[in-house]
Amino acid sequence: MGRQELEVLKGITIDIDRNEYVALMGPSGSGKSTLMNILGCLDSPTAGTYILNGHDVSTMPDNELADIRNKEIGFVFQQFNLLPRLTALENVALPLVYAGIPKRQRNEMAMEVLRKVDLTDRSHHRPNEMSGGQCQRVAIARALVNNPSIILADEPTGNLDSKTSHEIMDIFNKIHADGNSVVLVTHEDDISKFAHRIIRLRDGILESDRLNETISTIGA
Repeated sequence: MGRQELEVLKGITIDIDRNEYVALMGPSGSGKSTLMNILGCLDSPTAGTYILNGHDVSTMPDNELADIRNKEIGFVFQQFNLLPRLTALENVALPLVYAGIPKRQRNEMAMEVLRKVDLTDRSHHRPNEMSGGQCQRVAIARALVNNPSIILADEPTGNLDSKTSHEIMDIFNKIHADGNSVVLVTHEDDISKFAHRIIRLRDGILESDRLNETISTIGA
């Protein structure tokens, strides 16, 4: 910030293994959003090393990071970030356009992941024709379509009511059960309990890192 340096993360060391389900928690200003941006290759660390799926991405140039994001990372955001003029199918297929997949094949792949989130009947609806929960399902399908190494979800239930939030978390449970790695940023304790491991940050340092002994499931 001008000449002022603000140290957000302070010597954090974290290992996340393949097929882990991790919740990142912490109060405002704890550094969890910065950590999520680094994990998602949206920001690069000013020091230290980040190894993603065997690749050192810490010092990669922007064009290589964009390629890594498209192939290795699926993003789910609180605001859904869907393009309003595109149908659900077209929104889900968008990452495949950037990957150079032919239209017929990307539509087939997009429909397959829409099936996983039980939304094939809304494939030709636009975002303004769907509920918040349905829009988030579309966003999850878009995150899955490239078969990424890791799913990063930033407050994915923040704009949803309790019932819909639990339905969305049920989808994340299924995603993890299918062998995907999931990292979830949340400030809600009841949402974090769906994860198998909970990492808490405070003032830029690692406050705690523990296994969740009381994993929540739908209907529990």
